[in-house]
Amino acid sequence: MSKKNYASRTIRGKLKVCRYLQADGTLRQYVPKTVSFNRVNLESMAASHSTLYVKPDVGSLGMGIFKLKRHDSGYTLKEIAGKRQQSRTYSSAGGAYSRIAAMKSGPMIIQQGIKLAKVNNRPYDIRVMVQRKPGKSWTVTGHMVKVGAVGKIVTNYFQGGAIYTIGKLHRQLGLPEEEGAQRTARLSSIALQMAKLLSRKRSGMYEMGIDFAIDNSGRIWVLEVNSNHPQFHPLKTLDRSAYNKMKEYARSYGRSAAK
Repeated sequence: MSKKNYASRTIRGKLKVCRYLQADGTLRQYVPKTVSFNRVNLESMAASHSTLYVKPDVGSLGMGIFKLKRHDSGYTLKEIAGKRQQSRTYSSAGGAYSRIAAMKSGPMIIQQGIKLAKVNNRPYDIRVMVQRKPGKSWTVTGHMVKVGAVGKIVTNYFQGGAIYTIGKLHRQLGLPEEEGAQRTARLSSIALQMAKLLSRKRSGMYEMGIDFAIDNSGRIWVLEVNSNHPQFHPLKTLDRSAYNKMKEYARSYGRSAAK
């Protein structure tokens, strides 16, 4: 994790964030099953869920991520190494564990796989940017949709994904304007609840990029909370109004180098 040079503290580790959210009676419904990476947990999770993601606990710009999928004859493990994606098959979850354990460079988590809804036949997730106003209250300053590259196991922009505005997403999905507005409002409400909870756990937080997935049934899941330099620069050419607001708020707590 790179060191901040401005006033906004972080919660270090995806597992810690998930545990904070899972402990809340209202917010736990949005959190996929998430546990620490070890052989026992991987074999248990693989028996309970047809698809798993194994991710660095800290990081990762889409790097160092594994997707394990169970099928009739065993398991397929796909992994991101740099900007390349590789695939291997194993007869058991234990074989996949050995590969991940040999490749990992730090603590990892195992997370229940969510079958993402698609736009133009490509999976997507939605980042909600939440920042503190100069007056210190939390507010949503914008949304950024990450659309995965064809065949990739992640939607990350750095792994070849595309960026949509929330309006473009809803137009591409053919949603009526009112339905799109309702979806946006619901995501914003959940993000604000999460920001308020997490900032009570760690004082001095000023920004979070909260990544949400919507599955095929329309259920909302939180995939990740980014509190260390959450990126919003792709919006500079797509939604200048939202970008300018994010930049203005970032400057108010000292993030003058934000792109």
